[in-house]
Amino acid sequence: LGALLLIARGLPRRQAFALQRPVSWPRAIGLAVLSLLAIYLGAVIYDRVLSAFGDWSPTDEQGLVPDAWDSSRAGAFIAFFLVVTLVAPAVEELTYRGLGISLLAPYGTGFAILLTGLLFGAAHGLVIALPILTIFGIVVGWLRVRTESVFPPMLLHATFNGTALLVSVSGVG
Repeated sequence: LGALLLIARGLPRRQAFALQRPVSWPRAIGLAVLSLLAIYLGAVIYDRVLSAFGDWSPTDEQGLVPDAWDSSRAGAFIAFFLVVTLVAPAVEELTYRGLGISLLAPYGTGFAILLTGLLFGAAHGLVIALPILTIFGIVVGWLRVRTESVFPPMLLHATFNGTALLVSVSGVG
């Protein structure tokens, strides 16, 4: 966050990071739900395409998510869950959908959404998951632009990460 604040030096922070309420929370929530469904659909389709070429899964590539519940590690899981659902979404959304889109918007909103989506995907360093992470970044960038706020993308990102983590340890996915 320090680097972001340094980059944003001299800019009005609320506008630079899109730290304002959405124009309409009900509309923002509706768009966030629609965005989340689009991301899940994209992930399912991408997973099916990958499975046609063998046992490749973007969810296994990072190796950070446990694949089963282990009650002896409940404390570590809770700490990890909080980082994955609160810290990571806040920092990533402030970086890409907050300041990133604000700085790139003068070159065109579509360009800003696409480039921040690609940078978001690439920053994770996952080759197999790059397409779905990029799609995630693009969809969430669209949500940020449509709502004029970084808060709906943060909530969507936290929901996505939390759901993925809970599904992974539940054995459902």
